[in-house]
Formats: sequence, C-alpha cells, structure tokens
Amino acid sequence: MTDDQPRLQLLTRAGCHLCEVAAETLARVAADAGLEPVAVDVDADPELQAEYGDRVPVVLLDGREHSYFTVDVDRLRRDLERHP
Repeated sequence: MTDDQPRLQLLTRAGCHLCEVAAETLARVAADAGLEPVAVDVDADPELQAEYGDRVPVVLLDGREHSYFTVDVDRLRRDLERHP
C-alpha cells in the first residue's frame, strides 16, 4: 500500500444496489476503526473495470481484495484489529 492510498476502498458502479448496501455496511465498520472508506467507480477506470467489473462491489483493504458482493464484516473487523 502506498502512503496516499486509502486503507479501505469500495469498488462500485452507479445503479448497483449491492454496492449501496456494501457502502452502508463498510461505512459503519470503518467508523468503528476510525477510518473513512473511499468509493471508486470501476467504470471510470478501464483497468479496474476489466479486473473487477463483473464482481462489484469489491472491498479493498490496503490495496488488496478483501471481499466482493458483500462485506465480510467479521473478517474485516479481525483484519483491521490485526493490522491497525
């Protein structure tokens, strides 16, 4: 992870109901950890769209794929506690 890269990112796209639910869930988990997730539109970046476009929403933690379609809340909390 680079210093300017957010710890938590949510790869999303407009009109995605699962993305809206994931964003709400991720916001709650992130707030508990003192973080603010950043939403990234996969359709704005051809590379992201090619890699993740068929699996949105995707949660990235420290630049690595953590979960997709839903937020794995328990696992994410554990991983955030282990690597603050």
